[in-house]
Amino acid sequence: MTSYQETIPSNESINKLIAETASINHVEVIENVIDSLEQDDSAMVSHTPEGGYLWKFKYGSVQVFVQLNGTTDENTITVWSAVLNLPAKNEPKLMRYLLELNCSSTFEARFGIIENRVVVISTRTLAELSPGEVSRLITVVATIADNNDEALQTEFGAT
Repeated sequence: MTSYQETIPSNESINKLIAETASINHVEVIENVIDSLEQDDSAMVSHTPEGGYLWKFKYGSVQVFVQLNGTTDENTITVWSAVLNLPAKNEPKLMRYLLELNCSSTFEARFGIIENRVVVISTRTLAELSPGEVSRLITVVATIADNNDEALQTEFGAT
């Protein structure tokens, strides 16, 4: 039988990790991720008077939005992409299908409805958010939206 010894991190290493996470420039990380994903020089950014940011870029056949409402630990990053306009054909079947996808294949993202549009969306606070998690959040939403938008529009799009 194999035995594993648990290593408990010291307060020093925990404090170092917290300091590294706290010093992350989320704006720079987001822009680097978008730079690696966007197509056709499509990335645009706007700044809000309250200190927030909103980016938009094209990924495959979808437009992806990334909103940062500030840069403190309490602020959030929200990533979303619209995949289908409502009303749709056979909405009960559509809603069941989206719930099944939410349960089986959306990772940290989920399908939802914003302003009569089905979207893929994910939100996370900035507290202890690493650059890798920022990259994953944006990539997951963009990929799921791009992989599902055309099929959803074909099957459920209004005529």
